[in-house]
Amino acid sequence: MVTIKQSLQRSVKKKTKTLVLQNAPQKKAVCLKIYTMNPKKPNSADRKVAKVKLSTGKVIIGYIPGEGHSLQQHSIVLVEGGRVKDLPGIKFRFIKGVFDFV
Repeated sequence: MVTIKQSLQRSVKKKTKTLVLQNAPQKKAVCLKIYTMNPKKPNSADRKVAKVKLSTGKVIIGYIPGEGHSLQQHSIVLVEGGRVKDLPGIKFRFIKGVFDFV
């Protein structure tokens, strides 16, 4: 026997995450701003990140891996998923050696 509360719980749909990359492995993006962020508590350094506008029109923040980079405003990068553990809110990385990112 199903109670009223149980039947209401079944009919409620769960929210889904917005798929920024739209089920694609990578997306092309244009850099808007390059800056540094500080990581969470036990770590201390300046991590390089960039705010980019994807080809779909959405704006995200991505991590710049490695030591040294050649990114400037209006540089074109390739974005992939993959969070950076010690930077809260950063869920994307850039792929080195593709487009303007060397």
